[in-house]
Amino acid sequence: MKVLEKVKKIVRGIVLVAISVFALIMTILLLNFNEYGVTEIGDKSFIIMRQNISSEKYKRGDLVIVEKVDYSMIQKGDEIFAYRVNSKGTPNVDVGIVGELFPKDRTIAFENTSAFSEEFIAGKAVKTYNGIGTYLAAIESKWGFLFTVLVPCFVVFIYEIYALIVEIRYGEEQ
Repeated sequence: MKVLEKVKKIVRGIVLVAISVFALIMTILLLNFNEYGVTEIGDKSFIIMRQNISSEKYKRGDLVIVEKVDYSMIQKGDEIFAYRVNSKGTPNVDVGIVGELFPKDRTIAFENTSAFSEEFIAGKAVKTYNGIGTYLAAIESKWGFLFTVLVPCFVVFIYEIYALIVEIRYGEEQ
């Protein structure tokens, strides 16, 4: 019986650590949202492709790691990610090939004539994870965070309270 109790404690510890690490990582990602609703840590942005775009490199559901670039390093022909805010104030991410540079205004224009000021430039893609963005988007949503992070943490918390009460009352864990 002692072996079974030790295995039970080890499994419980592993589950606790896994849930805690997952909750911590997701909380860090959510706390680092920028004003456009994209996780930004340091000079890297984690852009989730929420809809299909004209580029064949990126599909809906991809997670693209985008690194911020200085305006002076952008050249004609570079593929750049930029933030676009529609008339309702909803931010979106746009990607395109730089067609023209306007150094005086520190602005770029994509080949399709969309123009972006330096403050709206997210950067260049560093790495793409196919399909991961779908899962990350679901977890980062309000309901996703509730059911994948908060509810499991609450269940673990309640179980630990129960185990403490049982140990105090009966002198050993059940």
